[in-house]
Amino acid sequence: MKYRNRIARIAATLGTAALLAGCSTEGELVVDQGVGVNAVRSRCPAVGIPDYTGDITTFRDAQAMTAASLDVTAAMTNLRVTCDDSGARIYSEVAFDVYARRSDTAQARQVTLPYFVTVVRGGTAVLTKRVGEVTIDFAAGQDRAQASARAGAFVDGAAATLPEDVRDRITRRRKAGDEDAALDPLADPEVKAAVARATFEMLVGFQLTPQQLAYNATR
Repeated sequence: MKYRNRIARIAATLGTAALLAGCSTEGELVVDQGVGVNAVRSRCPAVGIPDYTGDITTFRDAQAMTAASLDVTAAMTNLRVTCDDSGARIYSEVAFDVYARRSDTAQARQVTLPYFVTVVRGGTAVLTKRVGEVTIDFAAGQDRAQASARAGAFVDGAAATLPEDVRDRITRRRKAGDEDAALDPLADPEVKAAVARATFEMLVGFQLTPQQLAYNATR
């Protein structure tokens, strides 16, 4: 999967504060990037929705993806994150709401939609993926309905923890006149690689068919 502007999308979906919601302070790394500006790193994975997977559209005729054939549309929203990083295995869980709309309201109907939760390491390596389902009940005559679901995943705590020497290189205070005073430690290839290896994301979205994904990307 390709994730365009991943961090921007995650931040827009959850808000900066929500990215750390439910995470303890143990294991966090605070890097002073200037007067009054700190970057906080937690062992808890960042959680978000990859581009083009937060919505799903179904059609009565799968071969005719037109407005006349539209059946159900649904959107995933209101992500609420909790994380327990107190043990050797970090458990992160996200609850979310699904808002759906249908075109034919004549009868009561139950619609089940698939969603996935995946753990990604270093921005590219998919470690695990599971598929679940959320069921939405429409009453007769009702065109809108909603449901809630949740998904969770484990991350290895040791893998999500920066090595001590890397932490020291990042947090070491530098004085004016030091040879490396003006150098950003995070720009060092070794440090950058270590941070990437210790960075995990838990991504959730609808499990789309190739046609549905293409529809979302081009509409």
